Amino acid sequence: MTHFLDINTTDPADLRGIIDTARAMKTARDGLPKGTPDAEQPLAGHMVALIFEKPSTRTRISFDVGVRQMGGQTMVLSGADMQLGHGETIADTARVLSRYVDLIMIRTFEEQTLLEMAEYASVPVINGLTNRTHPCQIMADIQTYEEHHGPIAGKKVVWSGDGNNVFASFVHAAGQFGFDLTFTGPPTLDPEQVFIDEARAKGAKIEIVRDPVAAMEGADLVVTDTWVSMHDPQSARERRHNQLRPYQINDALMAHAKPDALFMHCLPAHRDEEVTSAVMDGPQSVIFDEAENRLHAQKAIMRYCLGR
Repeated sequence: MTHFLDINTTDPADLRGIIDTARAMKTARDGLPKGTPDAEQPLAGHMVALIFEKPSTRTRISFDVGVRQMGGQTMVLSGADMQLGHGETIADTARVLSRYVDLIMIRTFEEQTLLEMAEYASVPVINGLTNRTHPCQIMADIQTYEEHHGPIAGKKVVWSGDGNNVFASFVHAAGQFGFDLTFTGPPTLDPEQVFIDEARAKGAKIEIVRDPVAAMEGADLVVTDTWVSMHDPQSARERRHNQLRPYQINDALMAHAKPDALFMHCLPAHRDEEVTSAVMDGPQSVIFDEAENRLHAQKAIMRYCLGR
């Protein structure tokens, strides 16, 4: 069974194959109307369940469109529709779904929900996001970087802000793709040490630098994310804003990166909080290429899972 659960649990050669496939599929669509099906229909006759315990814009639309472009059909299910782990065990839900569909994508809260779904499903399962990781996003980010600046191996990526689930997948990717990664943010929001230790054991250079100016020196890619999630209470929002204000990405901070450094944000962004509009709309920003590439990277991931 070929699941796509995390970048660090996927073979590096397979990861490279996914990126190459994503780029080839994107190139094949150049100039075609958005609704045109792909010339290849690797998901023809296949049904894909898209499960959302967490709300989503990009993940839902990109997976839904991707399945349709490749000739498949989707069944979109919310947490309320399924009551995962409440009315029925996750294991039983996985077994039942496997009798109806060919592939499951799940966007959930707890990592254990994803892992249990994968353990008991007899069809491939894709991690659309958990509280710990967000691998599909980072595959799109790597595709985007390499479209603009070539291989990411050996480059310096700087993450400014909260060591959250998106950053965790960047750490995983550093270990698998061979780039250097610097985290700059307050100690209270440090990433999980286990992820850093694992990437370092694979030879990746992972650094934590508290001074954001020093962290930016020589950066090829600068990345940030929202300071608060949609589920955080107001008290947490205020506390995080106070901690993270020095790590806002603005023109002054970007000036310390390389002149041709790219800027990325997985979106949605809170403009003029974690990043200024001047940077988001500036010449170094590739945020909308990055958003588009969610579609292409995820199509390649689905093909990988189904052996296509």
